[in-house]
Amino acid sequence: MPSEATPLRKLGFLTIGLFDREDPRAGHESTLEIIRLGEELGFDSAWVRHRHLQYGISSPVAVLAAATQRTSRIELGTAVIPTGWENPLRLAEDLATVDVLSGGRLNPGVSVGPPMNFEYVKAALYPDTDEDFSYRRVERLLSFVAGEKASDLSGAQGVVEVFSERVEPHAAGLRERMWYGGASMRSAVWAAEHKMNFLTSSVIRAEGSEDFAENQAAQVRAFRDGHPTGRVSQGLVVIPTDSASAEQKARYQEYVDKRTPRTTTTHGPRKMMFARDLIGSSDQIAEQLYAHAGFREVDEVAFALPFSFEHDDYVQILTDIATKLGPALGRRG
Repeated sequence: MPSEATPLRKLGFLTIGLFDREDPRAGHESTLEIIRLGEELGFDSAWVRHRHLQYGISSPVAVLAAATQRTSRIELGTAVIPTGWENPLRLAEDLATVDVLSGGRLNPGVSVGPPMNFEYVKAALYPDTDEDFSYRRVERLLSFVAGEKASDLSGAQGVVEVFSERVEPHAAGLRERMWYGGASMRSAVWAAEHKMNFLTSSVIRAEGSEDFAENQAAQVRAFRDGHPTGRVSQGLVVIPTDSASAEQKARYQEYVDKRTPRTTTTHGPRKMMFARDLIGSSDQIAEQLYAHAGFREVDEVAFALPFSFEHDDYVQILTDIATKLGPALGRRG
């Protein structure tokens, strides 16, 4: 647990990978360059979000497949793949393939629930089936990743074809690197029971308190109670300004100011809460993190890059995180 005496163990970052409708390649190339830069700067992990039917990465597994060929050390993660959009067997094949290509660096994060705006996409996504969007969907994925039986057919068939009863390729060790992106006490406990790692971000559910940090800390403790050896990563939005220009600082502050009002109350029947974006010098952000109950419960982070910034902004922010904020949090490396 990080404190001024106990350093942060792993430093990562998360990006949404925005692109322009008329020129999608440029945005994807920017994301790959940011991941490459992250490795160069010494980050331990790089994570990508997903955005279906929007202008952000829709296929994080494909993007990370490309990233495996531009990096050699950094861990590559998804935060997170909503399994409601996926066939668990096919997803297991894709994840295993990318893990093999990466040399065992993939950290897949997943979640459950119906696809976002399901009423608008059902006719295109699942026109003829009624799908199970419960935890059972992730359980199926975990079994396939672990190499459990997926077919009743195995061995040679005919002269050429040879079939396997499990998903191929099989990526040894991938099952232990599966993460669950959770926002509630129930999801934290479920992830622990199923020996997954736990991703907690800047959006969680209010349960027992309307203090974001206290709720997050309670969820992390519940996970650790059930899975003491499991990894936990926190993903708050941080915007260090140590090397930012005056124009960047003003633009960053405007972004934070627009998003801050949503952090003052809970939202909807599920009482969802948003964390405040942390902006300022690295020393100022480190001070706020050390005072954050949720941060004090973790020893690794995947700091989220803000939405809708420019490539040069991300370069500045990542550089400051690696060279200023990481050391301010005691991270060595």
